[in-house]
Amino acid sequence: MSKYVVIRTGGKQYKVSEGDKIKVEKLPNEVGKAFEFDEVLLSVDGDKVAIGKPTLSTKVKATLVEQIKDKKISVFKYKAKTGYHKKTGHRQSLSVVQINSIV
Repeated sequence: MSKYVVIRTGGKQYKVSEGDKIKVEKLPNEVGKAFEFDEVLLSVDGDKVAIGKPTLSTKVKATLVEQIKDKKISVFKYKAKTGYHKKTGHRQSLSVVQINSIV
């Protein structure tokens, strides 16, 4: 069995292992710099499972690979019989993160 952890960042939870690349909401770090995720909620190593109450002391070391923007989504609002319609778009800023190690 593999070793993985569940981390929380940007209000979302991600299941990560060493060597994974994930897209998370934009982080204020510089590209190429190493940093740590300290909100680890769950850790699984083979048959050993540790659940945080609310978090564990485990740290996840990562490197910021790049800052990107997600694909554009269209938002269309419409109200019948009143002539109201409005179209807007949104592109979410994301960070691509390389997971280096789980300590």
